[in-house]
Amino acid sequence: MQKKSLGVIGGMGPMATSVFFEKVIENTVANSDQEHINMVILNHATLPDRTTVILNNKEELFLNAIFKDFKLLEAAGVEHIAIPCNTSHFFYDQMQEMSTVKIINMVDETCKEIHKQHGDGSKVAILATNGTVSSGIYKHGCRKYNMELYTPDEVSQEQVMNTIYNIKSDLKVDVEAIEQMINDLIWKEKCCCVILACTELSCMNLRPEVMKYCIDAMDVLVEKSIEYSGGTVKNPIRWS
Repeated sequence: MQKKSLGVIGGMGPMATSVFFEKVIENTVANSDQEHINMVILNHATLPDRTTVILNNKEELFLNAIFKDFKLLEAAGVEHIAIPCNTSHFFYDQMQEMSTVKIINMVDETCKEIHKQHGDGSKVAILATNGTVSSGIYKHGCRKYNMELYTPDEVSQEQVMNTIYNIKSDLKVDVEAIEQMINDLIWKEKCCCVILACTELSCMNLRPEVMKYCIDAMDVLVEKSIEYSGGTVKNPIRWS
């Protein structure tokens, strides 16, 4: 397949964007520089906080800020756009209206992958920002594929948010607490898997025995970005 350029709107946060870029490189089958996919990455770190904008009904602040990014990527000739930020997908329809270039839908692709693995009636847990949880984007995504979304209780959700913002601030993170939360969601709440639905969580080093119960939305976006850009995924991810 002919290679197609990928546009990336990053900066939400910068570390997560860096991890996304590295994962695309690491997971593309390539024996030379020329066999990798072309990417144009905009690290727009000053975009308004997505959770704050959603919870305060100030979506125009985010949309006005990101509009120029789409025009820059269109001018660069990209053929798909990836946005490695789950919460921003609350604005997916409005963003797609802004651009003539297809935006890869991280949420829909993730829910589709879970359904492929677990089927109808699956109970799926989510770890995400308050903005992503309250927006209902994954709830609607799961419902589309006849699955049920389970959200953590208030105390657990606060712990998830603290973890996410500690990662953004380069502060110490209690990895074991998150791993225990994932185990509880699988064994106590009887969920078939846990969606890591915040790209900051993708920056954590969770143990393999815990990760096997997780589906990382960033990993799904990485695979789709490679495929839609005409590349070949080195080791397609499989979840338990």
